[in-house]
Amino acid sequence: MKVEIWSDVMCPFCYIGKRRFEEALAGFEGKEQIEIEWKSFQLNPDLKTNPNISINQYLADIKGWTLDHAEQMNEHVTQMAAQAGLTYNFSKSVVANSFNAHRLAHLAKKHGLGDAAEEALFRAYFTEGRNIDDTETLIEMGTAIGLNAEEIKQTLESDTYADDVKHDIAEAQYLGVRGVPFFVMNRKYAVSGAQEVAVFKDTLAKAFTGWQEENPKPAFDTIEGESCSPDGDCK
Repeated sequence: MKVEIWSDVMCPFCYIGKRRFEEALAGFEGKEQIEIEWKSFQLNPDLKTNPNISINQYLADIKGWTLDHAEQMNEHVTQMAAQAGLTYNFSKSVVANSFNAHRLAHLAKKHGLGDAAEEALFRAYFTEGRNIDDTETLIEMGTAIGLNAEEIKQTLESDTYADDVKHDIAEAQYLGVRGVPFFVMNRKYAVSGAQEVAVFKDTLAKAFTGWQEENPKPAFDTIEGESCSPDGDCK
């Protein structure tokens, strides 16, 4: 069963939602039959990368908050993240447009490394304070999860996967996604936001039950003969 997750690397609740979903999935009986696909979303596509401004100042400027209020809001989110086992260092976060990070994630998805890329990008932004719009940084991150450095470089120096990112965003708009994280299970159930683990467990169970009904295991009338099993037992 496919689970599609729309998120933005800059979204603090997306990383928290990832952890809570992973906790729900870890205890789910049908987890081996779950296929996860990450989808791109941009909360602020017009954002200009600016390593010279703090994330607190950026939020204060765009939302009309005081700097103190921005710091308080991020401290609250930091505490939420800690409860999910994550370390947020907003004082180190680099204000950066996430478009190229999403292109890297699409390249990683092509090689079966989509989840590894998302994890690396979230960690880079929220914990390590790295610039997720910097080519050398993205090359280093990509190679660390198993991608080829030259392929990453060629991707980032061209417009490769730009249409894929835009398609994901357009698809989210078509589906009525108004915020991230947004989890779609079997294209029949959706969870919006970093919900509690219990919500993910319940929704997974409902979606999986429906998926099993739609995709029953084939039943054969089998004529038995000499054969070998995966454990090496031949008879």
